[in-house]
Amino acid sequence: MAWNPEQYTLFSDHRLRPALDLLAQVPINPPSVIYDLGCGTGNVTSIISQHWNDAVVVGIDSSEEMLAKARGDHPSIEWKQGDISNFNPTSKGNLIFSNAALHWLDDHETLFPMLLSNLRPGGVLAVQMPNNFNAPSHQNIYELAQTPKWIDKLGGLVRPAPVHNINWYFDLLSPLARRINIWETTYFQVLEGKNAVLEWTRSTALRPFLQTLDEKSVDTFEAEYAERLLEAYPQRRDGSTLFPFSRLFIVVQTDED
Repeated sequence: MAWNPEQYTLFSDHRLRPALDLLAQVPINPPSVIYDLGCGTGNVTSIISQHWNDAVVVGIDSSEEMLAKARGDHPSIEWKQGDISNFNPTSKGNLIFSNAALHWLDDHETLFPMLLSNLRPGGVLAVQMPNNFNAPSHQNIYELAQTPKWIDKLGGLVRPAPVHNINWYFDLLSPLARRINIWETTYFQVLEGKNAVLEWTRSTALRPFLQTLDEKSVDTFEAEYAERLLEAYPQRRDGSTLFPFSRLFIVVQTDED
């Protein structure tokens, strides 16, 4: 799937905040090797590199469009195109960081232990994933895609919620870790614009559905979806939109030996 860096960065402040909240909880001495998985345009990777400026920092993403912007904006960092599900670096990391990326992948019961296996002793896996798949912003996409009008073209894109609950991740990871810190936060984001939630989802949850349709169908599907969104997320008196957004955070530290 193609990514649109400009569309994704429309709400950069809101997207950056959970990454900074995750970074603040990383319990590690200055690391020497850091991987940022699903680095996108590299804004968070750059902050990580500045925070630990003596470390080798590698940003990895599947999208060449996003990496092109990352290389242009942050030329001093190493960028690699790759599939996170096949992450197998030649040098293991002290820190594997992933902000808003792993929810695009299935099979977390094998993905997370695989990522832990690519850490050095005492290393840290720090992950943030959106956890709002039952919210109207997402459910309206799935419901529309499964209506008779759209199911033949879009029904196959509807997938079960990829993020499990906190208990599930704790039970999976605690036997593999010396320390685990896991929490969930709901950010009540104040967005501007006539249909701000539509603009938000265009670069994320809505994107694979729109890319499957021709131009005329895109306009029709978006219009139907936009009408539902305005009912679920009405503009406030000042013209802004309040968009609750839940995110799951996991910080796991492995044994020293």
